[in-house]
Amino acid sequence: MILFPAIDLKDGQCVRLKLGDMAQATLFNDNPAAQAKSFEAQGFEWLHLVDLNGAFEGRPVNGIAVEEILKAISIPVQLGGGIRDLATIEHWLSRGVTRVILGTIALRNPEIVRDACKKFPGKIVVGIDAKAGRVAVEGWGESSSLNAIELARRFQGAGVAAIVFTDIDRDGILKGINFEKTLELASSVNIPVIASGGLASIKDVQRLLEPDCAILEGAISGRAIYDGRLDSKEALALIGSRRAA
Repeated sequence: MILFPAIDLKDGQCVRLKLGDMAQATLFNDNPAAQAKSFEAQGFEWLHLVDLNGAFEGRPVNGIAVEEILKAISIPVQLGGGIRDLATIEHWLSRGVTRVILGTIALRNPEIVRDACKKFPGKIVVGIDAKAGRVAVEGWGESSSLNAIELARRFQGAGVAAIVFTDIDRDGILKGINFEKTLELASSVNIPVIASGGLASIKDVQRLLEPDCAILEGAISGRAIYDGRLDSKEALALIGSRRAA
């Protein structure tokens, strides 16, 4: 089980949103590269990175901040937000991003996802964000009629490395991961699933280490780490001890 600390970039700064609302952004660090170095020093094995402005504008916006983060750390990075074509995917992979997360185009143009999986095997992650059970796109600003499982099944056998499943209704409000919907999705496809949205405390980490969650690749944590509700050292030690056992 991998615990992914999240850095969400808005106007070049590290923030967390509440329920995906850009108007409800809390600033946690005005130096994202320093934040990334801190996560690496704490022992995290991966970094989850999102260009929030890019997600809304449909193109990369926080490129300078992303570049600075990539120069500052050596742990692998998965990046999403505003990545809508093969040229942008190739650009970020060539700059040192380990995996690229594709959200809106997974719904709008799934052929790009399939083509990317063939061209960049093991490098493509699909981001599925659901609000009230329905897939949301364009920085969560638009809802579709499709549910998460229906979208995920479209990529069976395509070579997708993982699915990041976010319950928007829990994102940034520390109400706990939606284990029911996350496990339902994970059991419906043969693609590894990463839980996102709502991780609140060490209890969620303990739950992630239960046998039925073994089908998950891991979970993303943002606000709980930043405000101290989740002790990184305790969480990583718990995960490490479970692996050793």
